[in-house]
Amino acid sequence: MTNIGAGGAAPSLIKASLSRTGKWAGSVAFISGAVGDVLNPLAPFAAYIALVAAIAAAIIAIAIVLRLVLAAKALPALLFATSAAAVAGGVYAVQQETNSQNGVIAGLVPAIAQLQKSMGIVSEKVAKIEQTVTQTQKTVEEVKKSTDTVVQKTDQIASTQQQQTQQGAETQKTVEAVKQTTDTLAAGQQQQQAQAEKLQATTEQIAASIDTIAKGFAQLAAQGGAIAEPKRPDEFYHNARVYELSGDMLNARRSYLAFAGFDVDAIDPYTRFATLLRVQDGKAGAREVFGQLADKGKALSIKLVHILQFEDAQRLDKLNAFIAANPDYAPAYFLKAQEFSEDRLGSQTLADKRNEAQALTKFVSYEKDGGLLKYFVDQTQLADWLDRSRSRLAALGDVLDPARFAPSLTPMRSNQGWSMTISLPEPATAISWRLGTSGPFTDTGFLAMKDQTTGKPMANPSFELPDSTAATTIGIKYLDIRGRETGPFDIRFDPDAALQQGDKQILDQFWTSWIAFDSGGNHGLVYFTQMLSYRCAIKEVRYSLNGAALDKSLEIPPCDKKDPYAIPYDAKGYFKVADSVKSMAVQVTYTDGTKSPVREYKRQ
Repeated sequence: MTNIGAGGAAPSLIKASLSRTGKWAGSVAFISGAVGDVLNPLAPFAAYIALVAAIAAAIIAIAIVLRLVLAAKALPALLFATSAAAVAGGVYAVQQETNSQNGVIAGLVPAIAQLQKSMGIVSEKVAKIEQTVTQTQKTVEEVKKSTDTVVQKTDQIASTQQQQTQQGAETQKTVEAVKQTTDTLAAGQQQQQAQAEKLQATTEQIAASIDTIAKGFAQLAAQGGAIAEPKRPDEFYHNARVYELSGDMLNARRSYLAFAGFDVDAIDPYTRFATLLRVQDGKAGAREVFGQLADKGKALSIKLVHILQFEDAQRLDKLNAFIAANPDYAPAYFLKAQEFSEDRLGSQTLADKRNEAQALTKFVSYEKDGGLLKYFVDQTQLADWLDRSRSRLAALGDVLDPARFAPSLTPMRSNQGWSMTISLPEPATAISWRLGTSGPFTDTGFLAMKDQTTGKPMANPSFELPDSTAATTIGIKYLDIRGRETGPFDIRFDPDAALQQGDKQILDQFWTSWIAFDSGGNHGLVYFTQMLSYRCAIKEVRYSLNGAALDKSLEIPPCDKKDPYAIPYDAKGYFKVADSVKSMAVQVTYTDGTKSPVREYKRQ
């Protein structure tokens, strides 16, 4: 009766367990199957769940049969395990039937497929890690093999070296050393050749790029308007000019800086940029900006424009140093000329004019064969520089001719001695002189008036010498309006020649006083007193009356160099003529061999 009761109670127990456990066990089993299906790209989890659940169900069933556990407590677990095994097994069976590698649910629900992509990344990363580990293991094995090989070869080399004689070893080392040296030399030559070719190619590329930039800029200038999204240097330079003309200085500045970033070695963009910076930030600000650009870039034009932002003497010193280091950088000569120009200085000394002319002459000399084109993006800027250079050179004339702009001396003899008048090619603030080619100089002093050119006391342009001064050299030097010493200039002084030349000048200048008819009421007398006073310049005087035959000569006493203007007491400075004489023709032959025109004097 007991067995029958127990058999009757089992279905009731199972039914009761199903009513309590079946709902949640089925739900959990279904969820487990769905999760296994979703995770299928990583591994066949559905199969794993089915297998584990089946084993668990079998173990629980055996425990119940053997009464190792109470049936009332074990039945819920048995139902859950059985449900999970059934659901997971069913899912796995469907996967295999449909060959769904990504799972059945992923094929039906796109959102699950997107989730699996993320899980696929994990899977991919895991695969990559496994692959890396495998590769690392292979590398370790290869290294081990290489190490074994190296050890083996080392042992072989050591064994061989022990068998070789000392002489053979030394010979081998020598051969290897020679070979290594030869290979090194060959490699060095190849490297030098490659560097030379690279440098040549770079130079050609730079030249070509500037030409390309210039052409691009010219085309953009013809089109007008700013470029919306500039990329090339010519586009940035074009925009800078457009913004600058429109008054948009901020964008102009940005465009100039962008152009500078290309490190193009062209002078005109940077001179324009510097002008903009000086207007906005002053010379100090421009100097700071270009200092930063010069530190970053290699373009000589940037370094040159940076130099121009310094003050006066410092700027000129730096400019001269730049030219000394880069003697063929043509734009530097034009910019140096501006340092001595009238626009910069206001008034120029002779030295300023010569420095300006020398620099401009050097700059223009590079124009041959288009030698200046490579320094300019805007060709109109180059044309302006050339026009200004030619105009200034024409205005400066032959200022570079040293013979045309040297001081001169005008000696004037009197009975007391020599008065020396100095003629200078430019205003001076001080003048000094000396006799001979050595020794100290003597200042001429100042006049009691101001020089309107300098605003300072006027330097005395004359000095005195005794009548006993022999032929010698007189040195002259002076200070120009900037206080720079000019000279000395050595001028030859010959007292005899100077006396003759001075008298000749007076005779030529005052020729109307050579002859005087009936002077002082002395009717019938012809006076020639002036010619006697300046006779040191006269070699001969020919004359004629009432005609131009010049058939007579005047008696002129010899020159007295000690007292040249005194007329000898026994000299007769006149002669008598008849009333019929109405005119007189006179011609003077000077001591230097020249002759005066035939002068005619009419009697009143």
